[in-house]
Amino acid sequence: MNTVHDSTLGQSVAYPSAYDPGLLFPIPRAGNRAALGLVDDALPFVGIDVWNAYELSWLDPRGKPQVALAEIRIPASSPNLVESKSFKLYLNGFAQERLANPEALRAALMTDLSRAAGSAVSVALVAPTSPEALPVRPLPGELIDSVAIAIDHYGPPAPELLRADADEAVEETLVSHLFRSNCPVTGQPDWASVQVAYAGPRIDRAALLRYLVSFRTHSDFHEACVERIFLDLKARCAPSKLAVYARFTRRGGLDINPFRATPGTSMPDNPRLSRQ
Repeated sequence: MNTVHDSTLGQSVAYPSAYDPGLLFPIPRAGNRAALGLVDDALPFVGIDVWNAYELSWLDPRGKPQVALAEIRIPASSPNLVESKSFKLYLNGFAQERLANPEALRAALMTDLSRAAGSAVSVALVAPTSPEALPVRPLPGELIDSVAIAIDHYGPPAPELLRADADEAVEETLVSHLFRSNCPVTGQPDWASVQVAYAGPRIDRAALLRYLVSFRTHSDFHEACVERIFLDLKARCAPSKLAVYARFTRRGGLDINPFRATPGTSMPDNPRLSRQ
């Protein structure tokens, strides 16, 4: 079984000079989920991991460089996630590859990434000059970052901080830009904006903010952090509907944006934020 410690993450490696799907390094989700008490065939959520690739280039049949932005959607139900550095190296392997047209590139990306993830992956290519090229806009919801509170706990994640008022039912969306966690291998910081949309007992905003900040020294993958947030909110606040969406800042030309929600929830759009 692949583990992150077997990957190229945190190691010095040469950039590939040719297209090589073997560079993709899948990591089973089961290990992280077992630590959260989850079993893959009985997940309490649906979801998607939305990846945006900003450094994607190839050659046309005459050798002229081409560029595009790519949106990649990997289902949360897939057996594997793809380790991000291997993803970066794989994408850079196309830089000197001659391809007939963008559709040939999209087909290769879909085939290779679906094989690595163990499930069907969707890919959309957008020209950087297109009006649809990930326009910057705010993450919808009520910002809670201005709540005047003292904070002194920065890890490990503390679900006991969460509180909700069982006597007041609401449906609302809350947003914070103060989230930080750390790469489990390199220790580098991962910064994100988090959106929590829910229906049910009103979640205490100060408590939610303290809880999100309690990830500040925590080391885990983006996807596992979001799944932990979903599970903690579900257990501590008992919402009837819940969706957690984290928009992480890019690293190595990639950003990863996991979304987890109660079954029946529609998958999200892809609103690039100013920090992305």
